[in-house]
Amino acid sequence: MLSGLVRLARPTQWLKNGILLAPLIFAGELTDTTKLATALEATILFCLLSSAVYVFNDIIDREKDKLHPLKKGRPIASGQVSAAQAAIFILILMIVGLAFAWNINAQFFSITAVFLILNLLYTVWLKHIVIVDSMAVAVSFVLRAYAGAFAIAVPASKWMLINTLLLALFLAFGKRRHELVFLEETATAHRKALMSYSPYLLDQLIGVVTPAVVVMYMLYSFSTEVSHKLGTENLFLTIPFVVYGIFRYLYLIHKEEKGGSPTRVLISDLPILLTVVLWLLTAVIVLYYV
Repeated sequence: MLSGLVRLARPTQWLKNGILLAPLIFAGELTDTTKLATALEATILFCLLSSAVYVFNDIIDREKDKLHPLKKGRPIASGQVSAAQAAIFILILMIVGLAFAWNINAQFFSITAVFLILNLLYTVWLKHIVIVDSMAVAVSFVLRAYAGAFAIAVPASKWMLINTLLLALFLAFGKRRHELVFLEETATAHRKALMSYSPYLLDQLIGVVTPAVVVMYMLYSFSTEVSHKLGTENLFLTIPFVVYGIFRYLYLIHKEEKGGSPTRVLISDLPILLTVVLWLLTAVIVLYYV
């Protein structure tokens, strides 16, 4: 059962919580060991709470998952872990996560509670509403970014939050398109909102969000306000990595029929992984050493 609980927690999805470290890096606080430790603690707590949400989702969707060609092997859907055992696991994860979140500070605890409420609402209601489902996913990433800022008591940059929202929308629409194409006639049985989507509609939505992501990041990189705040005018050096990463992901969606799991793409696609690593290294060098 232990291996089933580990799989149920979806540790590969914890990469999403790396966004909590963005405020630490882009606020110039990476060398502050106290804030670094707090940011890492906050990230770990969000991993626990995210896992609680994933387990709750698997309990709710266990019958639908049995019909999915990939998800039917999940621990609850396959019978490896019972719904009762999963419910106890949720309680443990939430109690530990919220208790330590309160220990960080009240603001961080509040944003953590909002994150949990939003994701629970998403699981039982919001994911069934077309477009709102993708927006809810995007907002959950914005809440992660806010949480990272609140944890170390630094201002949450509006630029960072806008960029996070747009990038998350891009990934969410890409995921919906993959589900619709991959599952074909069984798509609506897996996710009700897919009934209201079409590949053409999703291509239009992706076509709107994609240039917005690129242009907004460029404006951020060249912003006088940002340059003054960060103490560098060289952030534009990271632009090529962002542009290539977006284009590469579009290629994977349309030509390789990937995109169902952004975290899986990050781990499995070497060009994407190298792009993210090089973007991060360039940003750190520009912000701290140039």
